[in-house]
Amino acid sequence: MTEARSRFRTFLYEFWLFGLKQAWACLFGAYLLFWIILTKLWYPLDDWLYRYDFLLLCAVSFQALLLIFRLETWREAGVIALFHVVATGMEVFKTSEAIGAWHYPGQFVVGIGNVPLFAGFMYSAVGSYIARVWRIFDFRFNYFPPRWLAILLVTAIYVNFFTHHFWFDLREVLLAGSLAVFGPSWIYFCMNRTHRFMPLVLGCFLVALFIWFAENLATYSQIWIYPSQGDGWELVPASKLAAWYLLMLLSFVLVSLINEVRSPERGDAIPQ
Repeated sequence: MTEARSRFRTFLYEFWLFGLKQAWACLFGAYLLFWIILTKLWYPLDDWLYRYDFLLLCAVSFQALLLIFRLETWREAGVIALFHVVATGMEVFKTSEAIGAWHYPGQFVVGIGNVPLFAGFMYSAVGSYIARVWRIFDFRFNYFPPRWLAILLVTAIYVNFFTHHFWFDLREVLLAGSLAVFGPSWIYFCMNRTHRFMPLVLGCFLVALFIWFAENLATYSQIWIYPSQGDGWELVPASKLAAWYLLMLLSFVLVSLINEVRSPERGDAIPQ
C-alpha cells in the first residue's frame, strides 16, 4: 500500500511538472493567443492602427524579449525564422485569389499579398514551442531516422501543400510515410529526474490536436476564416488535424537540424 501510494504521489507530482513545463514552453503561443482574443473582444485603435499591425508589433516585441532574456537562443531564433519564411510562402499561395483556401478578413498595412505579416508569427510560435520544449524536457530518442530521410519526407510534405491544388493530393501517402519513417521512434522526456517515453508520432499528433484547438479560437476571433465560415463561425473540420500533424513534422525536423539528437541511455549524440 505504501509503495502504491508513493507511486501515485510521484505520478501526480510529475503530471503537475509536465503541465508547468508545457505552459512555459508555450509562452510565445499563449501570449499571441491572449492578444488575439483580447483584440476580438475589445480593440479601440482600429482608426489609426489596424488590428493585424498591432498584433505584429506585439509579436515582434515579444520575440525580442525572448532573445534579450535568453529564453531562446539565436540559433533557435534562426531556425524559427526559417519556419516563419517557409510558412509565410505557403500562406501567400493559399490566400491568393486563384486558391482562396482561407483569407484574412481585416485590413493591414504591413503584409505580403493577401497575408498580414503577423500571420507568420503564428507559425513562429509553433517553432518556438518545439525549440523550447526540446530543451526544457531534455529530449532524447530511440530509433530516430537518418537526417536525409527526415528532410526528404518533410520536403515532400511541404511541396504537397502546394501541388495538391493542381495534382493528386498525396496526404494519405505522406501520412503513411510519416509512420514508416518516424513510427519506430520513441521520444524520451524528463519532468523531474526520470525520463518517461512515448511514440514520437503520438507526441506530434497530440501537439497538432492542441494547435487545432487554438486554430478554432483564432478563427472564432476572426484572425483568419475558412470559406465554410463565411456565413458564421463553425468548428474547423477535424480533417485539418492531418495538415497540422504534417506541418508539425516539418517544424520538428527543422528544429532537429540545430539540436543534437541524443540517445536515452547516456545522452550521447546519435550520428546523423
